Amino acid sequence: MILSMTGFGRSEGVFEGKKITIDLKSLNSKSFDLSIKLPFRYKEKEFELRKILNDGAQRGKVDCYVNIEVLNEASQTALNEALIHTYITELKRLAPDGPEFEYLKMALRMPDAISAKTEELTEEEWQFIITLMGEALERFKNFRRTEGAILEAELKRNIANITECLSAVAPYEEVRMDSVKERYRNSLNEFDQLDETRFYQEMAYYTEKLDIAEEKVRLSQHLSYYLEVMQTEELNGKKLGFISQEIGREINTLGSKANHAEIQKLVVKMKDELEKIKEQTLNVL
Repeated sequence: MILSMTGFGRSEGVFEGKKITIDLKSLNSKSFDLSIKLPFRYKEKEFELRKILNDGAQRGKVDCYVNIEVLNEASQTALNEALIHTYITELKRLAPDGPEFEYLKMALRMPDAISAKTEELTEEEWQFIITLMGEALERFKNFRRTEGAILEAELKRNIANITECLSAVAPYEEVRMDSVKERYRNSLNEFDQLDETRFYQEMAYYTEKLDIAEEKVRLSQHLSYYLEVMQTEELNGKKLGFISQEIGREINTLGSKANHAEIQKLVVKMKDELEKIKEQTLNVL
């Protein structure tokens, strides 16, 4: 089974008046390339999150977004009561006849009377983040499995199409050699004396030069090996890429030796299928 490098996973939950959302997205890449965007309160834990994602995502260009939405704004602020009382005392000293409520309103507008809470990250909140990250990663992996199944089906079709084209070459091989013999004999007939021994020596040379039996065998083996690796090995994207290169070499050699219009047409079809394989293989984990 293969996995796609394209992935998406989201998880969210509420912890002490904060809605926390984690999004994971990935695209194909030759290596592991991770970008994390975190709220400031989680920055100290970035290294740990990177390790979790490195182990879970393994390869691809991965973006991780952690977002906090405060559900209860009041809970995130604090009154500096001692400072407020000091402000009220000073205001009363300066204007002793003012209304009590006005002193309070003025004091609340003074510097640092109201401040944002700066609670430290607790172990409970961090474990909550770890749990959410695990859920996001699992959904992310499930997405990759689903996309991988689609990729696998498409790659199997491409391999089957190349195999079909390779099988279609056989009927033209004998015709091709007969055509070469006839063309070469007609050329020699233009001379007064025909050396039969030399003719058969030349034909043996051309037969060996144009023989495609080995290329057909190797190409068939590479196609079978591609399917085997795709179905039995994990994290096989790079290996499948190497095998597709070998498939390309055999198809190119087959084309250079073809010397027959119909075989050339089949080679073009095989190359077209191979390009699709290479493009899809780039997205295999």
